[in-house]
Formats: sequence, structure tokens, C-alpha cells
Amino acid sequence: MNKTELIEVLAEKAGTTKLLTEKVINAYLETVMDTVAKGDTVSLVGFGAFSKVHRNARTGRNPANGQTIQLPATELPKFVPGKVFKDKVKAQ
Repeated sequence: MNKTELIEVLAEKAGTTKLLTEKVINAYLETVMDTVAKGDTVSLVGFGAFSKVHRNARTGRNPANGQTIQLPATELPKFVPGKVFKDKVKAQ
């Protein structure tokens, strides 16, 4: 499912317009990204939690030629699914 399909399904389920649903989804995504970028966690009980994690610098390999390269330290987003979400996926 892509974003357009998600908007259509949510608009139908919520009984709202696609335009309003798109605005809400865009505001939600922007808020989650801004919050996680600041280093805070966004936790939705049952669904999961979005957070920022630090990855230390490490040595890697270039897959094309096998040469060793240095990968710098970086900050990455992380999502951990909640129990209800995991149980729903297992049941399908």
C-alpha cells in the first residue's frame, strides 16, 4: 500500500475527505520525524515506538571489490513494533 492508497482507505474509514485525511497524515509524519530528529521518542501504545539510535563508526567492505572502508558514526531512525501490532501480524 502506498500513501495515496492509505489516504483513500483512511478517508473512507473515518468518513472524511481525502484532502483532510492527507493533511492529517502529512502533519503526523512531519511531527514524528521532527520529534525523532530531536532525539525524543514517539510511542503509540500497542502500535510501536519511533526513536533515534546512534550507530558507532565501523569498518565495512566494498561489495564490488572487497576493499575495506571506514563507515562513519551516524544517527538513524528506529521503529520497534508494539505487542498488539506483532500479534496482529502473527495472526495473519
